[in-house]
Amino acid sequence: MEMTRTGADVLFVLLGAIMVLAMHAGFAFLEVGTVRKKNQVNALVKILTDFAVSTLVYFFVGYGVAYGISFLHPAAELVGKGENAAFAANGYDLVKFFFLATFAAAIPAIISGGIAERAKFWPQLIATSILVGLVYPLTEGMVWGSRLGFQELVTEWFGVPFHDFAGSVVVHALGGWIALGAVLMLGARHGRYRKDGRVVAIPPSNIPFLALGSWVLCVGWFGFNVMSAQTIGGISGLVALNSLLAMVGGILTSLVVGRNDPGFVHNGALAGLVAVCAGSDVMHPVGALITGGLAGALFVWAFEMCQDKWKVDDVLGVWALHGLGGTLGGLACGIFGQEALGGMGGVHVGAQVVGTLTGIAIGATGGLAVYGSLRAVMGIRLSDEDEFMGADLAIHQITAYPEEATTIHDDGQALAARAAARGAASRGASAA
Repeated sequence: MEMTRTGADVLFVLLGAIMVLAMHAGFAFLEVGTVRKKNQVNALVKILTDFAVSTLVYFFVGYGVAYGISFLHPAAELVGKGENAAFAANGYDLVKFFFLATFAAAIPAIISGGIAERAKFWPQLIATSILVGLVYPLTEGMVWGSRLGFQELVTEWFGVPFHDFAGSVVVHALGGWIALGAVLMLGARHGRYRKDGRVVAIPPSNIPFLALGSWVLCVGWFGFNVMSAQTIGGISGLVALNSLLAMVGGILTSLVVGRNDPGFVHNGALAGLVAVCAGSDVMHPVGALITGGLAGALFVWAFEMCQDKWKVDDVLGVWALHGLGGTLGGLACGIFGQEALGGMGGVHVGAQVVGTLTGIAIGATGGLAVYGSLRAVMGIRLSDEDEFMGADLAIHQITAYPEEATTIHDDGQALAARAAARGAASRGASAA
């Protein structure tokens, strides 16, 4: 029976890891649909490569920083065999790593949307290594592990620890606030803001791709949230229902506040899911619906303020979506998780404020420090010529639509040849 239970837990966490892995396709297509055609290939390659680098760095460095565990042991020990095996049977700790690695890789995936269309490729991979190796695991270990005595201190102050069930703060707020620092270090895309104060609109290049990315993320999110229980015995239908209602709340408020804009609607669903992560296991479903609705409206307001008023060119609005949405989620958990409001209890507003502000501080400081340092040492922005050409050709030497580009090139050559012929004929006639 024990082996059966452990095997079931392994399968449970493995399925969760696969669902969150699929979310990275959602990140990719959300960015592909939002950026201009000349940067779509770069979005796809960037998300996939960031995932690979994140996994390696998290395996060799980050997981040890967060939990003090190294996988550099004989394979028999890793699957719980042998007299001195320190790992759970059936390789449970290995699929748990896989699951948590997909969370870690979400940090650069979030950042990618904010810095799209003008960031250099290799400096971003270096930033990914630092963030996933040190900055994210530090926060993860403080909240979900036992690092720095953070949870013990919060419990001493408020009687309960900081509660973040599925990462509103640990993953989303942290990633969003890091991204804000990166965006500020990069500056706006060329031509986005005119000297006379006018804002030049750059609409999404492909709404169907944007919508596809949102749908993939929404589906995968139920693995992200529900399977954060990490065992079959800990699974709760409350998490699933709360996630669903928060998503619906985000869709409807972003539809109204965003005046039917399809980009706002599809991102509003994600805003609701971001905000409910922290308290999805303790909120009443009505509280989750309200939380998601607030997050959807907050996203629309913050996105428009960033782009139009504050001149912060966060391409996908990741600070508004993840940074502020995750912040709202951390705080809302302390409110709607209270028994007085129909929640499960075991949370405290003070603990949620301290935990959320700590995540913001680490994210904002880490983003400014990492990207500021890289900007000073090697530069993090494409040249003016490469940005104008587009990251696809400048970095990857191919566009998302090479046949279309070839046709344009061939047509251009044909027009140039005809113009040259007409010029030569004209000169010949004049000479005659």
